[in-house]
Amino acid sequence: MALLDRGLWQAPKMNVASLSLSKARGLPRASPARVTMGMGLKHPHSPNDPFLSNLAAAASTELGKAQLAGASGVSDGPPLLDILNNPVMMAAPAQVERSSGYNEHRPRRPPPDLPSLLLNSRIVYIGMPLVPAVTELVIAELLYLQYSDPRQPIYVYINSTGTSRADGETVGLETEGFAIYDTFRNVRNQIQTVAVGAAIGQACLLLAAGDKGMRYMMPHATAMIQQPRLPSTGQMSAIDVHIRAKELINNRDTLVSLLAKHTGNPVEKVAKVMERPFYMNPKKAVDFGVADKILWRGQEAMAETMKAEDWDKGAGIRVVERPAAYGSGDSGLG
Repeated sequence: MALLDRGLWQAPKMNVASLSLSKARGLPRASPARVTMGMGLKHPHSPNDPFLSNLAAAASTELGKAQLAGASGVSDGPPLLDILNNPVMMAAPAQVERSSGYNEHRPRRPPPDLPSLLLNSRIVYIGMPLVPAVTELVIAELLYLQYSDPRQPIYVYINSTGTSRADGETVGLETEGFAIYDTFRNVRNQIQTVAVGAAIGQACLLLAAGDKGMRYMMPHATAMIQQPRLPSTGQMSAIDVHIRAKELINNRDTLVSLLAKHTGNPVEKVAKVMERPFYMNPKKAVDFGVADKILWRGQEAMAETMKAEDWDKGAGIRVVERPAAYGSGDSGLG
């Protein structure tokens, strides 16, 4: 277009001799080359482009047909240039379609966090001591999963030291564990618990609070039950310490009764073993009643698989003994 505007375009010149020869032979007169403003190029365009629509509509009118017919003749100027000067055909500007670039593939919103992805699979992971923030999140997730679908199970993975840290320092009240336990019993969903790493104190109660037959432990997980501990008293008076100690004893009795209920052991036995920290490996935890199964890859599936004869009998397949092969035996023909 820059060349056209500056007048640098020139119509192709024909040889006079060849023109005369074509007249003598009666051949049709050759017309000069025709520039069609990019019509020979294959550019991607939108069928909804208003410029192309207006151009086609203007070309179909009598004025447009006359201009196209006049442009086909011999002219010293660039052909079809008058179309660009026509206010009817150039009423709407051409629209530019941007090609797909990097920004088009960028996410429109930030990706979800990992707890949200686990929650989408109905998995609740308790991986910290039971402090108020953890209790709030776990209870909210349990209530949401019940609201979304009360018929689907909830999978609770536990790796927590309960209301205290690994060094024994108390970081939360015993009511934090009781709050999650009460939510377990309140929701209508089936609760499946899995101990991963450690389930100590109130976390061990949550492991045992799963539905019967749906309480699992990983092969190298550890469960431990112990008496509740009194938080730091600081500058409290003697009567306040005495009141807190009485409340701590009540929490201990509640913990003992709940563990006895879910493990099937007498209250006296649970209270006896809780006088000191009572550690349990997976096998010991299953024997004590805290868990039901050990999740080791392939072990549970192989233990519950029926034998081949039982499968055949259940499917109604009659086993027929195959006859001895010809030439074997004592006939002397072998």
